[in-house]
Amino acid sequence: MARAARVRPACRVALAGLVLVCCSGLALGKDAGDGEDESVEAASTPNLYLDLRTNYATFPAGSLSVGFGGFGFAGHPALSALANFLKFSNLAAPPAFSSPSSQSIGLDVPLTSDLNDRISVYGGFSASGSRTDLSDWSAFTVYSWNVGFQADVYQQNGGSIPTITLQSTLTLPVPHAMLPTTSLNTILEFDYALNADETRGLLAGVQHTAAAVDSAFVRINPNIVGYVGGYYQWDNNWKFIGRVGVQSFGGAQLLNQTPLEPFTQPIVRLDFDRMDDDDNRLFGITAVIAWVPKPSYQLTVRTPLYLVKN
Repeated sequence: MARAARVRPACRVALAGLVLVCCSGLALGKDAGDGEDESVEAASTPNLYLDLRTNYATFPAGSLSVGFGGFGFAGHPALSALANFLKFSNLAAPPAFSSPSSQSIGLDVPLTSDLNDRISVYGGFSASGSRTDLSDWSAFTVYSWNVGFQADVYQQNGGSIPTITLQSTLTLPVPHAMLPTTSLNTILEFDYALNADETRGLLAGVQHTAAAVDSAFVRINPNIVGYVGGYYQWDNNWKFIGRVGVQSFGGAQLLNQTPLEPFTQPIVRLDFDRMDDDDNRLFGITAVIAWVPKPSYQLTVRTPLYLVKN
């Protein structure tokens, strides 16, 4: 019941936001059937694509961190160690908890629709396989599904107030999850363009990730990332985005132990994207280094598959 009490408000907020941005997207879109020409009709058709993200990550022993990400804690190899440890929860003197260093290969498959140049909505699933120093690679399985939106609450458009972007992703576990974990990841970012073409600018933002575990014995505290950065786009439509910041994780409690300690450490994210003339991503590579407190590395390759593209 405690988990339900924590999750329901998050679900309501995320779903309400999703409905609002969908309605806003429809309201902001032009009615192409009331005499407008074919070019306006084509421009009003939303982009629709599978935003495929293939990632490889390493995690040091005894660590749990979401880093710069949109899909929360679900699928993290450390959760398997927590789930296995729960088998000893009825013992008077359980053994010491241990979470070995691990590697994982994952695939995120959100079906994304850009309703207009301000609002995108998405939903899909995530799958991964992992190995630890003590075990071989696990089977590649689906571990969660997710829904979310990204919206420009305010656009700079040459003014002095930066573009304000809000992104929220609700991640829920699949039925067979070893330690079902529901998370809500929210990012608020400020983008101040330095030129009229918006090809170079400055960034600042904060990311908050809250998690609720379907177990009376486990509690995962929030993860918060604050960052600054900037971007530059060349004439050939290659774009670089750099972000540096600080990640603060509240740790995790298991029974009367704190197996995953809180920490506050640096984090770095570097993005290289190939855009088209309409600012649609064609290809992207993301590298993240997070100290948790030892370094954790993640490399993500993004290959959008467009079903409808304007």
